Amino acid sequence: MKKRIAIFASGSGSNAQKLMEHFKRSNEIEISLVLTNNAEAYVLQRADNFEIPTHIFDKNEFYKTDEVVDLLKNLEIDFVVLAGFLWLIPKNLIDAYPGRIVNIHPAILPKFGGKGMYGDHVHHAVMAAGETEGGITIHYVDENYDEGEYIYQARYRIDKNDNLEMVKFKGQQLEHQHYPRIVETLVKKIKK
Repeated sequence: MKKRIAIFASGSGSNAQKLMEHFKRSNEIEISLVLTNNAEAYVLQRADNFEIPTHIFDKNEFYKTDEVVDLLKNLEIDFVVLAGFLWLIPKNLIDAYPGRIVNIHPAILPKFGGKGMYGDHVHHAVMAAGETEGGITIHYVDENYDEGEYIYQARYRIDKNDNLEMVKFKGQQLEHQHYPRIVETLVKKIKK
């Protein structure tokens, strides 16, 4: 029986796309559901292209009910992957999936993490600080933004002439290269 992943995303979903591509032909692991808090998110189209079911939820459903957790349990989801999901994960979801929720952050944590530090905000902060290196951090998710145990970090050079788009591109290259591989390694360790 395949192990089942649910992806949470809030926007375009380029990392979600890489995960869908990566596991499309896997005999062991499948992406079973894509969830979003944004009915306009392009990730919904990406999921549709791969014929993966989707679920759109609001703040009330996510934070004040067990509906999302119940949906994951009913679908026998084994592992949760955040891919550009911007909301803090509630305690009921963390309790339901201890050590089975991961996120990717577009910087080398603990620098440039925390509330409001996502996407271009992170890249702007890294550049404004004059950093010569950028990177990514894949980490477990706890009840605080970007504070879960680190699983994997990778770095890239920031050259003097790099603009925002170049820094973002270098970071996304690392994300797309490493996130599916690390997720696969973690999911394979799960005992069904």
